[in-house]
Amino acid sequence: MRHRVAGRKLSRPTAHRWALYRNLVADLIKYNKIITTEAKAKEIRGLAEKMITLGKEGSLASRRRALAFVTDEKLIDKIFNELAPRYMERPGGYTRIIKLGQRVGDAARQAQVEMVE
Repeated sequence: MRHRVAGRKLSRPTAHRWALYRNLVADLIKYNKIITTEAKAKEIRGLAEKMITLGKEGSLASRRRALAFVTDEKLIDKIFNELAPRYMERPGGYTRIIKLGQRVGDAARQAQVEMVE
């Protein structure tokens, strides 16, 4: 039984899965839009929104917490200087998932994750 077990394993060990999440969130912040599978998109949505929420707090502690997850200093500056002011009036829901259909090679369901304007 899987009662009260959250998250997807994505057929990866824990360290590999978290590295994948970090890279996908970093790419989403960098490019404002990425295409990945539906399962991965649903997993990183909350993590990306948490990074923007930390940017909205704006404290040194929140900057360090964001830097612990997204290790690129330029992306942290983008979160705190560009994205946080853009979403200051918005209470949440900074990302959008658009389903794209199946991938040609393996018929995996594709989705586009993008930052809401």
